[in-house]
Amino acid sequence: MLIKTLLNKCQKFKSFVYQSVELAIHKGAEVLEITVIPRKNGLAICSGCQKPSAGYDRLNIRRFEFIPIWGYRTFLLYQMRRVNCPTCGVKIEEVPWAQGKNELTKTYMQFLAFWARKMSWKEVAETFNTSWEKVFHSVEYIVDWGRKHRCLDKIKAIGVDEIAYQLGHKYLTVVYQIDRGYTRLLWIGEERTEKTIRSFFEFFTEARSKQLEFVCSDMWKPYVKVIGELAGQALHIL
Repeated sequence: MLIKTLLNKCQKFKSFVYQSVELAIHKGAEVLEITVIPRKNGLAICSGCQKPSAGYDRLNIRRFEFIPIWGYRTFLLYQMRRVNCPTCGVKIEEVPWAQGKNELTKTYMQFLAFWARKMSWKEVAETFNTSWEKVFHSVEYIVDWGRKHRCLDKIKAIGVDEIAYQLGHKYLTVVYQIDRGYTRLLWIGEERTEKTIRSFFEFFTEARSKQLEFVCSDMWKPYVKVIGELAGQALHIL
């Protein structure tokens, strides 16, 4: 089976096609280079307003690092188009496999971030022949995406606690959703003061706080005071 066939099965991009796959030399090492081209008559997407726009010109070929295939570092090669957008003016097109000027594909960042949950970032970098910085940026990308797309509605139970992260009584306040069958970290704040826990409830909003049915915490007075004030209807389990 051809590599292009596999790519079309697992990583197909609307309005783009895989033109060729070649084994090449890049920075002294053998790599797989996958050339991507736009479909005929396909309009580019403006990176400013995300609307289809007429072409303006083409830039030099850019390399986007993709998931390694059979141990070979793999790159998508694409000649970026600039568009003449009636709203935004001349802009570089938006492509579905990468974000902004990032040289890593979204798929590769998802791949590295997945393994970063199972191994140290250094081990991930060494295993997949990449750098610690690329693993870091991959995790950062996934966290940012998750924060933008998470839903905070219909949360009925939260847990509040502190963790020491440094000698000398340096603490972080952490708040989790602890509904039955669904547990996740919601928020982290510096210190364990009354101001800190108030910051969480400001982030969470008054409407959501009034829908809470259970709050679990220790007997740290700043927590007890603010929880009673801002989520007093909830059963507070100490």
